[in-house]
Amino acid sequence: MKTIAPRSGGALPLSGPGARVNRQATGGRTASRLLLLAAALAGAFLTLLTGAGSASAHAALVGSDPKQGAVVEQAPQRVTLTFSEKIAVSDDSVRVLDPAGKRVDTGKLSDLSSGSKARYRVELHSGLPNGTFTVTYQVISADSHPVSGAYTFSIGAASKTTAAVPQQDAGGGIVGTLYGIARYVAYAGFTLLVGGGAFVLGCWPRGARVRQVQRVVVYGWVGLTASTLALLLLRGSYTGSGKLADVFDMGALGDVFQSKPGAALVSRLLLLAVAALFVVVLFGTYAGREDAKERRDLTFGLAVGGAVVAIGLAATWALAEHASVGIQPGLSMPLDILHLLAVATWLGGLTALLVSLHQVPTVEASAVRRFSRTAFTSVIVLAATGLYQAWRQVGSWSALGSTTYGRLLLIKVGLVAVLVCTAAFSRRWTARLTERDTERVAAREAMGAVGAPEAAATATGPAAPETETAPESGTEAAPEAGTATPSVPAQKPARSRTSAGSGTGPSAPAVDAVRAAQLARQRAAVSTATEKRVRDADTSRSGLRRSVLVEAGVAVVLLGVTTLLTTTEPGRTEEEAAHATSASAPAAGAGQPVSLKMPFDTGGTKGKGTVLIDMDPGHSGSNEVHLYAERPDGSPFDLPEIKLALTLPAKQVGPLPVEPDHIASGHWSASGVQLPMAGDWKVSVTVRTSDIDQVTVTKHAKIG
Repeated sequence: MKTIAPRSGGALPLSGPGARVNRQATGGRTASRLLLLAAALAGAFLTLLTGAGSASAHAALVGSDPKQGAVVEQAPQRVTLTFSEKIAVSDDSVRVLDPAGKRVDTGKLSDLSSGSKARYRVELHSGLPNGTFTVTYQVISADSHPVSGAYTFSIGAASKTTAAVPQQDAGGGIVGTLYGIARYVAYAGFTLLVGGGAFVLGCWPRGARVRQVQRVVVYGWVGLTASTLALLLLRGSYTGSGKLADVFDMGALGDVFQSKPGAALVSRLLLLAVAALFVVVLFGTYAGREDAKERRDLTFGLAVGGAVVAIGLAATWALAEHASVGIQPGLSMPLDILHLLAVATWLGGLTALLVSLHQVPTVEASAVRRFSRTAFTSVIVLAATGLYQAWRQVGSWSALGSTTYGRLLLIKVGLVAVLVCTAAFSRRWTARLTERDTERVAAREAMGAVGAPEAAATATGPAAPETETAPESGTEAAPEAGTATPSVPAQKPARSRTSAGSGTGPSAPAVDAVRAAQLARQRAAVSTATEKRVRDADTSRSGLRRSVLVEAGVAVVLLGVTTLLTTTEPGRTEEEAAHATSASAPAAGAGQPVSLKMPFDTGGTKGKGTVLIDMDPGHSGSNEVHLYAERPDGSPFDLPEIKLALTLPAKQVGPLPVEPDHIASGHWSASGVQLPMAGDWKVSVTVRTSDIDQVTVTKHAKIG
């Protein structure tokens, strides 16, 4: 058997009396490095997650009657809303408020949907006064994400309105953040569970006996199960109130069970119960089989059963998210399942290989070669299915740069390119190892060393010492015949120093057992040190470990970007909604992003500062607003409270209140801020620097 003896301080003997001592002595450095890398990658992911803000809508409002910003002569009898895809609604999903903020709709929605578009109508009471009315909506898109927004229309003429647009926290806030983290853990757990299991069955069967590889798969199962339970509990609040206190609302949980995403999550839990049986058999019965025929039969059964479970788990995403809505869902869902399986096989197997190279004394070169071929096939499948999904979700070249989804997709493509380039280096190192193994076999045959021990295959470099072949997990370390071992003086059997019949003093067998244990620990320590020197001298193996470590690091960030993509409105939908908004708002102009600088002084201690406001795109319709508070020295000013109100005096519209979400120190943002028409808007900012010190500053901005 040709073996790869990885070099690193984290390479540990699988068993033997000296295993625990060596693990403490040599594992610290590698463990520290891996922890630092994990912390850095986790920080990068959280930065991405924080920067994304609230979850974007996946179904968009693409039409309305009356239209957004319209002024009608007679009071309409109903309001009709058209969305880009199918949605889930309740009787309170759409509300219509009069200028005084009183609800004037009947609360009953009628479904007028046809084809791929979703149309819903709500009836209005009769005798509506003239003035500006506000329409608010909160629904759930077919791909499981919450959608909310508001717009205005007027009867007779625009007027001042005191209707407060509800600040919808659905999909945002702390619940949204927790939901996003749970989604990431679910993807990571699926990757480790499926990819780790595939690595053992298809590439390295001996890994079923290795504790470190077992942990990769078990941690994947635990992570996926825990995150699925968390998603079920968070789902009701995520799509509803957005309040953490409503997470354990049994009524909301019952509604989740009746929804398509809830059914997918419950199905995932049932499949995970079957997956637990698969893991038990893989690391129990399969790992303990010695008979070749029985092992082959069990391998076939596990491969078929594991593939069915993996496909089912992947389908719980495909049937409830992006792939299930939009164009060509019948083709998109199977390809999405293939995409997820390819990602898991590649990245999950890569993680198992990384753990093996860093923590297991010997990994067969044949296992590395098999995984290299498997990873190459996975990359081809990943590229083909990803190309189709990108076309389906983005729709146009312009959307790649003009939409959030398109920009995230470009980042993902870049990360995949880096990953593929790094994998190419890993394949080169694997090829070098294969060449060396072949050369060593040929050399042994030429020298007639037919009976040479397997451990000689791991020796590298000039006059490299032979080492013991690492034992299987759970077996005692013992040198094979002909294997070089540390020179230890032979120990003669100890004789009892007590005379016969004295009845005192240690017995001879006890003394022999203690001494034998000491010698075994010494041999294990010397053998481990010798193995480490051999591994340190092999540049090919160290190069392979470094390249695989880089691959795994990029993969962690790639999973984070993938998670963000699943919570971001597809580029095709975003562009369609933007065109519909501009067409339905006749007062909309070209517009430019608006930037305002507003100094303030609350009069209290350290009450001076400046608020910077950025509004993009700066025209009628939906806008994204960012507020930054700074102290006089330019440092961030984390205000206890900041509010924004927008008023159009010429049309007597507003004030429209905006309560931004706190993003970072001195930074707040609000997305989906609806401005019904163009004009000279008055922007009022209220800041509070203490319990009693507060001030409101105003400035005018040209919108549209």
